[in-house]
Amino acid sequence: MITLKNIRENKDTICEKLVLKSYDIRRIEEILKKDLIWREGVSKVEKLKEDRNKASKQISDLKREKKSAEDIIIEMQRVSSEIKNIDSNNIDIKNEIDRMLLDIPNISHTSVPEGKDENSNKVIKSWGEKPEFDFSIESHIDIANKLKLIDFKAGSRMSGSGFPVYINLGARLERSLINFMLDHHIGNGYMEIFPPFLVARDSMETTGQLPKFMDDMYHIKKDDLFCIPTAEVPVTNFYKGQEIDETLFPINFVAYSACFRREAGSYGKDTRGLLRLHQFNKVELVKFTKPDSSYDELELLLNDAEKILQILGLHYRVIELCTGDLSFSAAKCYDIEVWSPFEEKYLEVSSCSNFESFQSRRGNIRYRSSDSGKMEFPHTLNGSGVATPRLMVSLLESYQQKDGTIQLPEALYKYFNEKYIGLDV
Repeated sequence: MITLKNIRENKDTICEKLVLKSYDIRRIEEILKKDLIWREGVSKVEKLKEDRNKASKQISDLKREKKSAEDIIIEMQRVSSEIKNIDSNNIDIKNEIDRMLLDIPNISHTSVPEGKDENSNKVIKSWGEKPEFDFSIESHIDIANKLKLIDFKAGSRMSGSGFPVYINLGARLERSLINFMLDHHIGNGYMEIFPPFLVARDSMETTGQLPKFMDDMYHIKKDDLFCIPTAEVPVTNFYKGQEIDETLFPINFVAYSACFRREAGSYGKDTRGLLRLHQFNKVELVKFTKPDSSYDELELLLNDAEKILQILGLHYRVIELCTGDLSFSAAKCYDIEVWSPFEEKYLEVSSCSNFESFQSRRGNIRYRSSDSGKMEFPHTLNGSGVATPRLMVSLLESYQQKDGTIQLPEALYKYFNEKYIGLDV
């Protein structure tokens, strides 16, 4: 979170960074104008209170001398009323400033390449080879329908488009993928959390989903609760308002959750099959670190997410996002994109981001530094480890066989209890 103090002291630098994330920097001027009015109001109230304190002493002295203090009392009644009005106005202005601060995105790290949109993103590496086939391949939709793995029509009847129903061996495969990923990350030193799927408004504000992305969220108005778009939200808020013991860093959490996204701005985009959903499953990785090690931890996080695809033998590439394509909360981000043979394109399955202190400031998550002795804000990171829908797309399409079966990666054998899907043995 960009603080008001930081804006006052580093306005030009901050504006230069915010332009790179397509933020309207005229809003910064509005904030500073409101800040000036607020500070003038605070100063005026302090002066009036000082005058009132002096008058109170005068009134006491006059009464002790049995003299009339009526004029001063009347004037102080007016002053008290003025103080009340200015205080009320100051509160309104400060609340408005706080709301405007919540709308300011995080600034990008100096290592992030500049660019306006995804066209300026950089492919930094790839792993594996695109699978080759000596037969005409099918889409994940046709495979899922033929092998009775997913019932898209039933999901539409129940909830509308974007809510698939995994059935039979499709349900088992989804569960196998989730359990495989959880076990792998736990074995790699992550502590498992199974969080609530509904969170309060301030939890969504901590991670940066609110207020900016309100229209993309499923909101339960009666209780003012939100369906989580990712486990990042509840897991990051695990320490909301808390002081973390410095000796615990780095803290590594892994969590499975269902994820819910209205994606109000996505209509008209590719919504076929599992490519874009309103509800899906994901295994999420969240880190809390000291600031001086957070970018080393980002590289470790990326490697941990990549390892899932490597073990499953799926071709992928890693993209370093430019300034204009960074998310609202991220200071730096890598996207992992897995290959879809039928679609003949890469599909994002993970975003690994360093938010620096942006989220911890919003959530008042802090620790006492042994170096400075002062309370400081840790850096938070998260990455999908990974989301299942597009993983399922790539897996079904990459491992399809000429006879119509799916040969599973070896890592899934013990979870699925079969080596093939569709083979009657």
